[in-house]
Amino acid sequence: MRNFRELQIWQRSHNLTLVVYRLTKEFPNSELYGLVSQMRRSASSIPTNIAEGCGRSTDKDFARFLDNAMGSASELEYQLILACDLEYIPKDTYDKTNSELTEIKRMLNAFIQKLRANP
Repeated sequence: MRNFRELQIWQRSHNLTLVVYRLTKEFPNSELYGLVSQMRRSASSIPTNIAEGCGRSTDKDFARFLDNAMGSASELEYQLILACDLEYIPKDTYDKTNSELTEIKRMLNAFIQKLRANP
């Protein structure tokens, strides 16, 4: 069993989740049950799946949870685009947040590949 708190990918995705929660505080009240809820759920699902995968007994199971984290990261990627296009977040904030998300997705991909290479 791995300690998820020690994984850099978990630490970075947790920090990204905190950023998303702070960003969405400023969204219009009309988005509380729409985009705010979706973005927070997508963001928090990334470190949640990493943590859950760490509790699994095999690399194959862990990789499956990392796949789920990747799916949530892709959802968040689109939601950030939408939030920027709707002018809920400034372009420079979008760029910085999306850049971090892109790096997290790269790290997830590399981790998945590593786990699957060791049957």
